[in-house]
Amino acid sequence: MESGNSLSMISLIMHASLPVQLIMALLVALSVISWSFIVSKLITLRAVGRSTDDFERTFWSGADLNSMYQRVSANQNSMGMEKIFQAGFGEFIKLRRQGGVELSDLMDGTRRAMKAAAQRELDELDRHTAFLATVGSVSPYIGLFGTVWGIMHAFIGLGNAGSATLSTVAPGIAEALIATAIGLFAAIPAVVAYNRFAHDTDRFATRFDTFGEEFSNILQRQAARGHSN
Repeated sequence: MESGNSLSMISLIMHASLPVQLIMALLVALSVISWSFIVSKLITLRAVGRSTDDFERTFWSGADLNSMYQRVSANQNSMGMEKIFQAGFGEFIKLRRQGGVELSDLMDGTRRAMKAAAQRELDELDRHTAFLATVGSVSPYIGLFGTVWGIMHAFIGLGNAGSATLSTVAPGIAEALIATAIGLFAAIPAVVAYNRFAHDTDRFATRFDTFGEEFSNILQRQAARGHSN
């Protein structure tokens, strides 16, 4: 039987057939890209979470809306709920200044502005998750294709050699199975990350929608008092 060094991971990859090596290289590239998206997405989600938590604490503490709007508008790095507040209150102010706008039209415009801003923020949070889903679903099959090709290539070589022993079969089978292992290595983190990010994005969508409704009610009461006066 061949020595353990001949069955090392690196040795098996180096001696694999060219199609199997290309498949392994593709899977490694997909894994590297996936991890870059995963790390980037984790940083973004944490930043949005902190920004949203800080904004909600300030908003519900009774801070002046005009002062908050000026601060958020001046902040080039505002995100998440801050963007929704900025879009909604900005539209509310603009429509009120026009004069002669019905209360229903005023609130409809404000709600549309907030919904559009919320959708833009969710689209940003959802960016690259489709790629992770694709990697998670297709990587095992790409790896399996490499395994099938490798095993087929190994058996063709055995047929040409005319004899089959464990020492001759093991390296070919092992190098073929590495493709499946790399496929799973690429797929599993992508699937876990996709499910986590999808859950977090849905949670932010609920928070954004709830804030939009509550803020609309606050603005509606404010506008109603203005119309009554």
